Amino acid sequence: MILNAERESTVLKGKKVLYVYGGWDGHEPRQSVDIFVPWLRAEGAEVIVSDKLDTYADKELMESLDLIVQVVTMAKITQEQEKGLLEAVKAGCGFAGWHGGIGDSFRENTEYQFMVGGQWVAHPGGIIDYRVKITDHKDGVTRGLNDFDMHSEQYFVHVDPNVKVLATTTFTGEHSSWIDGCVVPVAWKKYYGTGRVFYSSLGHVMSDFNVLQALEIQKRGIRWAAESKYRPKEQWVSPVYK
Repeated sequence: MILNAERESTVLKGKKVLYVYGGWDGHEPRQSVDIFVPWLRAEGAEVIVSDKLDTYADKELMESLDLIVQVVTMAKITQEQEKGLLEAVKAGCGFAGWHGGIGDSFRENTEYQFMVGGQWVAHPGGIIDYRVKITDHKDGVTRGLNDFDMHSEQYFVHVDPNVKVLATTTFTGEHSSWIDGCVVPVAWKKYYGTGRVFYSSLGHVMSDFNVLQALEIQKRGIRWAAESKYRPKEQWVSPVYK
């Protein structure tokens, strides 16, 4: 079922995508290019690949994009580069990524974190076994998928209450007793201006995407984000705090 749904997708056909990679090598940014760029092109997207954040300062290019996929953990971003990125997304360009590639990119840039909707703060125990629970079975990103297990980093993130949570994970407290029982988002959707933003905390290394559900969630999230300029804004954001 998963593979058939993937073959039938035409969402990315004709879309202009910027794929930016770099930062900490431990998250295998270069290797990610070999997995996701051929898939994007196979689905009909026009893909520009860059290992330079200066690309974000190219106003003409940024205004022409439908989607940005970023795989840059930590690193530094200049004021001009950040401005170009934020303005593009606010104006309707989609933004998508996973794990530290967007969830732990520029630790000093709080407006960037505000755009993403969350920020990594810990992965207690390092590489461990944990379970991912699908919490929204109606959304297109997670429809038809069941709960599944991961052997990887279980991300504890600080998160914006305005995001639409699609999947969660529960911490046992084995490695940090004070978070025993904490339920933390794994995948979410949100808007920044009119731009769609998708994030999944899965994908510490590329072999994590051997788990079909993890890969399918990421691909569907990328497709969803790419539709920012072509679909009306979804009306599901409901703040927890009022």
